Amino acid sequence: MRGKISVVLVAIVLMSCSKESFRTGRGLDYSYGRDIPHNMIVLGDRLENPYTTENMSKALQSLYPTRADRVDVKATNLYVRFLPADDSEYEQLRGLGLDMMDHPLDYDIAVEGDWYHDPSVPENKVTWQYAVVPHGFDFPDIRYELIDECYIAENDPGTRADGIDWQEVEREAYRLTGNEGRLAEPLTRASGKMVPAGRITIEDKDYKGGQPFGVSGVRVSCNSFVKFDQAYTDRDGYYQMEKSFSSDIRYRLIFKNEKGFSIGFNLVLVPASVSTLGKSSPEGVSVTVTEDSEDKLFRRCVVNNAAYDYITRCNPDDMDIAAPPQDIRFWIFNGLESSSAVMLHHGAVVRNEYLERFLGGFYPLIEYFLPDITIGTKGAADYARIYSSTCHELAHASHFAKVGTDYWNKYILYIIESYIKTGGMTYGDGEGENAGHCEIGETWAYYLESKMYKERYGGGFPTFGTSYWFRPQIFRFLDERGFSRSDIFSVLDETVTSKSDLKSALILSRPEKKETIEQIFSRY
Repeated sequence: MRGKISVVLVAIVLMSCSKESFRTGRGLDYSYGRDIPHNMIVLGDRLENPYTTENMSKALQSLYPTRADRVDVKATNLYVRFLPADDSEYEQLRGLGLDMMDHPLDYDIAVEGDWYHDPSVPENKVTWQYAVVPHGFDFPDIRYELIDECYIAENDPGTRADGIDWQEVEREAYRLTGNEGRLAEPLTRASGKMVPAGRITIEDKDYKGGQPFGVSGVRVSCNSFVKFDQAYTDRDGYYQMEKSFSSDIRYRLIFKNEKGFSIGFNLVLVPASVSTLGKSSPEGVSVTVTEDSEDKLFRRCVVNNAAYDYITRCNPDDMDIAAPPQDIRFWIFNGLESSSAVMLHHGAVVRNEYLERFLGGFYPLIEYFLPDITIGTKGAADYARIYSSTCHELAHASHFAKVGTDYWNKYILYIIESYIKTGGMTYGDGEGENAGHCEIGETWAYYLESKMYKERYGGGFPTFGTSYWFRPQIFRFLDERGFSRSDIFSVLDETVTSKSDLKSALILSRPEKKETIEQIFSRY
């Protein structure tokens, strides 16, 4: 799948916003994740799975020799692996709600990482996907292999009143299979159950004195062999699993947020990136991410929080503007400085002949994998800059939600053509067909970015975008004279494609402010 990326990236770069750079800096000295690799996982030895029906039966017999014959240990789950033939089959599996891993679950991890590609599978193909499915699962017509039939007591309703300590049976299965060294010490409290819970936080040195605050709405996933659980963090970063575990378990953050957006693109194309947190106690893991943490983890958490906050604030009680469409897909590119809101996953330019000629044989792929928003983080070492860029692109996404794909196609086409004709000027020179679409879109995005930045960090109203041929100052001055974000956004429909259209629409919506509006527009 990696071979598909290079051609697509060229198109994305051409559609990107060239954001102005500003402050950089370092955070505090302590961090989490500095020593955890985030490249490809290196597998160690294969291990014996303690959760197979055979091994759980042996453990039951060992602890309850007089009762084991009366308890039928039947498979509750199947440990399988799928090999999707193409991207559409991968999407089909995702649609079934499977929690898939790209590496086997019954191997030791010699070197931690965020992703794995089976060496037997060509690099331009989807690798094996490992999953634990319910017994009786209706398999789609996609290649799969059964690895083990498994018994997980929490998934068997019959264990609730059978008088058997299944947690101790589980621990015995670890001992019998040579995995005793992976067991955690039992808790002293009466139940002995260890249910993972913790908090994921992040620091922004320029916000609230640099005190850690929650990484919001992100999915925390954990497993030991084939036993899985997952939970979303709340707004303050707290999470609580439901299952109890006996052994140390592997934790990871999956950037598919409960608000509906996902942050993708590790090295292979996946809908939601994964950042491993390594192995820790079954009581849970708590993490504080800082600027000194591993850069992918830090940047993903910042984009996650910026998007969570933005979408939350779109409600009528706050900014009162249209939220971005559901299922927004972000890609983060550490090697690019610019960002973009190309909205390809939501249909923009999918039917554009210009782009089809440009991408050639890669054109059909955009229906599956191209992002809606790309965030370029080259040189962006601090929270503030990544936050600012993300807000800018989400402002575009809200605008897209209101004006639709036809408007957006013209907007993107102008940027592509201007970039080529002017030899690299991202926004062109303001001349030519569809320049007004760019003028309105960028004026709105730079204004909202500046507004949200000021609200978060204080100080004067930032001057983001004011050096370009379009003039976001127009909205700033309207803001200072009593126009809310909602007032401004309300007029940005598909009919507003130039500054003169904007002026007329504002006067129509607020006739009592006609003189103020005319004065502001006369300055620009």
